[in-house]
Amino acid sequence: MQADGSGSRPAQQKIRPNSPWFTLCLAATYLALITATIMLENAQLSVTAKVAYQILTGFDKSYRWHSRITGGAQQRFAKAQWLATQAAVKERIAIYEKSLSAAVSDIYQNVYPLQQNQGFWRELKQQFSALLADHPQFELAETFYNSVIGRLFKHQVINDEVMFVQASRCYLAGQDRHKVVNSFNTDGTVRDLLEEIFATYRFDVPFADKERDLSLVDRIIRQHVSVAQLASIHTIELLKPVFYRSKSAYLVGRLCMPEQTLPFVVALMLDDQQLMTIDAILLERNDLSVIFGFARAYFMADTQYPAEVVAFLQELLPNKKHFELYISLGLYKHGKTEFYRNFLQHLNQTDDHFDFAPGIRGLVMSVFHLPSYGVVFKIIKDHFPESKKITRERVKECYRLVKMTDRVGRMADTHEYVNFRLPRDRMSAELMAELLSECRSSIEFDEHEVIIKHVYIERKMTPLNLYLEQQSDPELIRQAIDELGLCIKQIAAANIFAGDMLHKNFGITRHGRVIFYDYDEICYMHERTFRALPKSDDPYALDTLSVGPSDVFPEQFEHFIVGKKHLKLLLKEMHGDLMTQQYWLNAQARAASKEVQYFWPYAQAKRLINQGSAKQTHAL
Repeated sequence: MQADGSGSRPAQQKIRPNSPWFTLCLAATYLALITATIMLENAQLSVTAKVAYQILTGFDKSYRWHSRITGGAQQRFAKAQWLATQAAVKERIAIYEKSLSAAVSDIYQNVYPLQQNQGFWRELKQQFSALLADHPQFELAETFYNSVIGRLFKHQVINDEVMFVQASRCYLAGQDRHKVVNSFNTDGTVRDLLEEIFATYRFDVPFADKERDLSLVDRIIRQHVSVAQLASIHTIELLKPVFYRSKSAYLVGRLCMPEQTLPFVVALMLDDQQLMTIDAILLERNDLSVIFGFARAYFMADTQYPAEVVAFLQELLPNKKHFELYISLGLYKHGKTEFYRNFLQHLNQTDDHFDFAPGIRGLVMSVFHLPSYGVVFKIIKDHFPESKKITRERVKECYRLVKMTDRVGRMADTHEYVNFRLPRDRMSAELMAELLSECRSSIEFDEHEVIIKHVYIERKMTPLNLYLEQQSDPELIRQAIDELGLCIKQIAAANIFAGDMLHKNFGITRHGRVIFYDYDEICYMHERTFRALPKSDDPYALDTLSVGPSDVFPEQFEHFIVGKKHLKLLLKEMHGDLMTQQYWLNAQARAASKEVQYFWPYAQAKRLINQGSAKQTHAL
């Protein structure tokens, strides 16, 4: 067949490999493949870019919500809305999970995660990192991203290729210092300085007696700071965010001298007429450390630059780790991330083995530690003895309750992890045997790792029973028993009945403060019926006593809180009212009245009300 003159090849003619037509077709095929590949890659880039943006949008919404609640603390304080303050604490803690669920749901509208390959997730992390270049909360956003990935993969994937197991960059402290710190010069008198501070920090509440308070602060500063130090103070720096918690507000900062700095913390409260008073001026690091302690509720301190605030706080409290300070600000999820990074670093630098934590073995939890690190790991056992009338889910509820409660400096904060991985070769044989025997449903392992499906991590303390056994100083023993009684009472004032009050369930800190840490039997005060033992000459009267599951007999407390006779006598001497029905009925009534109790995180002697009066004004 002849060509028709149109320039096309004959219909039946074969294309030879060395013909121009073959070369043209091959080139067209390659071009099509390249085009398809680019289109596919662009499509994937488009999807990853969109998902990265969705995750960041989810974080930004979450942090705005967090900031809105935190920023409302000033108004709640000014109006003495203490119940609203407690409700805000709970709401803010719940924000994260709600925001995370919403973000994950949005992602499923665009992709089905399990159908994506490793390249998709690597690209997603890169796209997300690019969005964070100038983000003021980039470190918190990375944690939120990790939470999203964890939720999508049911926490089975911990991989720095697709997650921020390590931070994407180091934060250079000081670059945003001017955005979080107010600086006051010291050219004038102490009084002039204090006036300037309270002209800067306004609370919309009049002072009850400003003249009295400022004069007392003036006096206390001069008593605690030497003349030479006063003369060398060139600046006072105060964090711009006010730190609110319960019924207090704190201005947190430092006195700056050429060779050193001293903490400078002003504690503010409202009096009975809801007028402002300066309650204390704190100039010692130990006071500041206790205020930022792990057994207290999280602060409300509104800032858009949390990394800079934490960096400043760590300069004030060098013995506290980054994760502890993030947690104290209510950014507990990022605190968990920082803890994990710190823990991994510590593992790499040490070689000791995980073993049973000091103290009496628990009936509900297996508790172990790494001797060189300051936390304990608590895993719920598979089975409880008959004496423990609780379930696994009830134990989890108790730990959630403590998380949401004002811990009033008496209940240790705990952090919940899933699929927490530990090196198998660092587990002692005895510990491994117990975990496999008592906690098998919570444990998986392979050749190199032990994976704990569910674990609580808590600050390590010296168990009170061990402390009392080892302590020989009568005065320190007396102080510890006094602290034990105060701890039980203050937990009750926070509307919590501790339940199992054996002294083995309490720890003592390096500051000598007694903290409760065993929560499997706690409940609200109204959930218990406090009864008196029958008064009868019949020796068998107790045997016939009808006892309900919620009944508690305070008169029996003296027999089991502490064991040894001399310790029982001390407890009865200082806190004998704990062993009476009336004390607990009164505490129950106060809890029912919704009156918010307050417990100072510093000694009563530090309060201005106990400092006398002064009217002098001296140069700084």
